[in-house]
Amino acid sequence: MAAARDRTSRAWLWWGAGLVAAGIALGAVLRLPGADPTGLDLWWEGVLSATPDGPALWVSLFMDAIGGGRYATLWVPLAVVAVLLAVRRPWAAGYFVVASLVSAGLVQVLKHVLGRARPEDILVTADVGSFPSGHVANAATLAVALWLVWPRRWVAVLAGCWIALMAFARTYVSAHWLTDTVGGGLVGVGVALLVGAAFARGLRGERRARRGRGGGQ
Repeated sequence: MAAARDRTSRAWLWWGAGLVAAGIALGAVLRLPGADPTGLDLWWEGVLSATPDGPALWVSLFMDAIGGGRYATLWVPLAVVAVLLAVRRPWAAGYFVVASLVSAGLVQVLKHVLGRARPEDILVTADVGSFPSGHVANAATLAVALWLVWPRRWVAVLAGCWIALMAFARTYVSAHWLTDTVGGGLVGVGVALLVGAAFARGLRGERRARRGRGGGQ
């Protein structure tokens, strides 16, 4: 059993490192001469430009509001930490705080180092640097962190849907190229797994204690 747990932690570590490295490599490739924007970026931009406004725009503007600014960096993390502490999961709360900070910090470093320009027809206010998408990275870190804390199938499904919806929303309002959202997803998921590997023992201990109290996983 202990060996299986160690393998799981190592898998999180290696997958996390690989995904973060892939995200950084993607950003570096996009800065090569003639690579920006990619054909995929232009194709997706054309697909979205052919769609009407209406509900898709409203949803995208809503996702813009809750996925960035104080909602994403303060209120949502505080709410998640409060819930985790309320259900007696201090290791999980600490894991979530560290993962969120590392993800946000790495995103800002990459934005400033790579300096990729955003699409010209952006519909919302945004900060410097298009790659990677901070909204998507934040959504991915949140989603994967919650799945590692509550490893259930329905959590994984909701996590995937949340990341995909955020990626769609960021491109719909022309805040990002499609490859920006891919990079954000790679960085966000990778950081969540990397930090999760460091907190794995504490997270497992909390789950065992919760099962002992009859609370399931």
